Amino acid sequence: MSKEPKGSATSSDEIKSELVRQLATILDETELSEIEYDTGTLRIRVARQVGQTSVALPAPPPPQATPASPAPSDSTEKAVDASAHPSAVKAPMVGVAYLASEPESPPFVKPGDKVTEGQTLLLIEAMKTFNPVPAPKAGTVAAILVTDGQPVEFDQPLVVIE
Repeated sequence: MSKEPKGSATSSDEIKSELVRQLATILDETELSEIEYDTGTLRIRVARQVGQTSVALPAPPPPQATPASPAPSDSTEKAVDASAHPSAVKAPMVGVAYLASEPESPPFVKPGDKVTEGQTLLLIEAMKTFNPVPAPKAGTVAAILVTDGQPVEFDQPLVVIE
């Protein structure tokens, strides 16, 4: 049984600790969600939690096609159709979507509302900053595909404007 001298283990731990701090600083400066450092013998991964939850769970998979339950597959197809719509406004960043400026305020838009180009559709909070998502074109809000306070991923469909 050989042990490393106490001083060298502490020195190694301090180097790893300093490296983690440096990686965390780079993460903050670049607004990345995770960063990894790998030398072959040492691998360090630093990741940030996005929004209010640490894990965004995907929706459960649609039920397998069975003749006994056609109704769920119909509603699933409608949801897929709306998110794949060519006029879907997609999330420009990862964050948390908010449909109103404050909890008691009315939503920015509702299905059926007419919007103008540049009008705010919703907000995405990323790193304690609220970023407006503007309408890319004038039209009518056909569907809102997210709920208030829902974590969203980059390029996720948010709203359909026809």
